[in-house]
Amino acid sequence: MRCHVSGPGRGEGCRRALVEAAAGMGVPAAVAVLAAALALPARGLENGLARTPPMGWLAWERFRCNVNCREDPRQCISEMLFMEMADRIAEDGWRELGYKYINIDDCWAAKQRDAEGRLVPDPERFPRGIKALADYVHARGLKLGIYGDLGRLTCGGYPGTTLDRVEQDAQTFAEWGVDMLKLDGCYSSGKEQAQGYPQMARALNATGRPIVYSCSWPAYQGGLPPKVNYTLLGEICNLWRNYDDIQDSWDSVLSIVDWFFTNQDVLQPFAGPGHWNDPDMLIIGNFGLSYEQSRSQMALWTIMAAPLLMSTDLRTISPSAKKILQNRLMIQINQDPLGIQGRRIIKEGSHIEVFLRPLSQAASALVFFSRRTDMPFRYTTSLAKLGFPMGAAYEVQDVYSGKIISGLKTGDNFTVIINPSGVVMWYLCPKALLIQQQAPGGPSRLPLL
Repeated sequence: MRCHVSGPGRGEGCRRALVEAAAGMGVPAAVAVLAAALALPARGLENGLARTPPMGWLAWERFRCNVNCREDPRQCISEMLFMEMADRIAEDGWRELGYKYINIDDCWAAKQRDAEGRLVPDPERFPRGIKALADYVHARGLKLGIYGDLGRLTCGGYPGTTLDRVEQDAQTFAEWGVDMLKLDGCYSSGKEQAQGYPQMARALNATGRPIVYSCSWPAYQGGLPPKVNYTLLGEICNLWRNYDDIQDSWDSVLSIVDWFFTNQDVLQPFAGPGHWNDPDMLIIGNFGLSYEQSRSQMALWTIMAAPLLMSTDLRTISPSAKKILQNRLMIQINQDPLGIQGRRIIKEGSHIEVFLRPLSQAASALVFFSRRTDMPFRYTTSLAKLGFPMGAAYEVQDVYSGKIISGLKTGDNFTVIINPSGVVMWYLCPKALLIQQQAPGGPSRLPLL
């Protein structure tokens, strides 16, 4: 297809058109079209941030609004909690994998602003202040995120950011050394949100400090057009919450998966470098998911090109949960620079679903997901049935087991065994690409991480 990119906004419009066209193509053709889309100028929030989905840790799902530090000092929202999580991220192998953000959520502030009208942290729970906490986090090679709310109060009842306070609060966050802002929408009207979310984007940019901007605006407007203008969101926000808050349960994960993939035709074209759909936190390592369900959430969030923001206690996380969250190939796929959100391509009557995400260098990721609750299921198919072109061959690596299948031809039938509520996830690289990249006298396979 032909795109004309002159004029404001044309590049992003063409990019979305190319992404939409690629959705119905075979895999190599789709990758070529998506590569063309990536080459177009994207009219997103031009702060140069979040070129891949942000990764890190967020307090809310696991620690909520627990402010009872006298009786529960290790679990309450306090500077100690965030310092200890920063230590774990820095010392336990997370930082090197890309987990960089330590994000405060609601209930950090004092109940009243100071005499100059500025937000201040609770003096008992954050006695050294947010600037000192940011310095602590930065000294460990990490970044600090904070929470605000575009309303008279936050969802937890703390001071909000009304329209007359937007510039002041943006400047306060910048002076503290904050690197990400999540702006919620409790206690605000649709009219206030329509004015306030773009206003905060301008205010953050005006500070001169690079601050990733996470907007909850679409979640308060039903998540879908016409009430949600995703073109505008891509111009003002780096990521946005579309749907309900995640809870610590498999039902909650499934409800989010259902909503995102039911509405994939609307949502998928607007995701890309610098602007991401956010299905909410990873709850792996908490109490509500089985081992199989934990692997499924990680795989499905990766297919969605979702931010990977863990909300679990990294001081006590189990080895099995840590292994899922630190899977190097999984993270490589999630952070793929092409930044294309994947799609559900098959929904079988047997309660098996197949998802595909095109990746850079003509690679792809496939997820075979079972909604069954009885026993492991043998699912037989071929790459041809999944839309891959005939006559091609692929190097396949199982993302969780590491097992490699070399030379899988498009027409070859294969069987994957998928556990109840579980996934099998593959990383595929075409053999033609392997031959082109072969070094003289070197191996005939592209090394897979």
